[in-house]
Amino acid sequence: MGNIKIRRGDFSTPLELEHASVVAGFPSPADDYMHETLDFNRDYIRHPEASFYGDVEGDSMKDAGLLDGDRVIIDRAVEPHHGSIVVAWWDGGFTMKFLDLTHQADGYIELRPANDAYPVFRVDNPEQFEVWGVVIHLIRTFEKI
Repeated sequence: MGNIKIRRGDFSTPLELEHASVVAGFPSPADDYMHETLDFNRDYIRHPEASFYGDVEGDSMKDAGLLDGDRVIIDRAVEPHHGSIVVAWWDGGFTMKFLDLTHQADGYIELRPANDAYPVFRVDNPEQFEVWGVVIHLIRTFEKI
């Protein structure tokens, strides 16, 4: 069931990268004058003390664009809502699914995969379930270096 491996990140060290736009046509002469920097921690991590990396394992969320080998940033300080992609502790392990709250009034919630080959998990017992965090960013590597 575990389709995500949680890793603690160090979000305290600034990582600055030169920011440049990517044009799919002719480059702009103005690009030569861009001096804005991209600071990964400033721009993508809102709550450093509550943020973690997760390594995606498997293909249960592939139709949402989350593929095996991708890395996600999980924020435990973000309040989940219906439709959030969450990392949940359920049935003895971590899983990453869409949170479906449409049946909350009936006494249960569902964790929905983004792949029809996988079952929907019905959560009836809240004592054995916890939304551990909300997936807020996706990191995908195209070239191994």
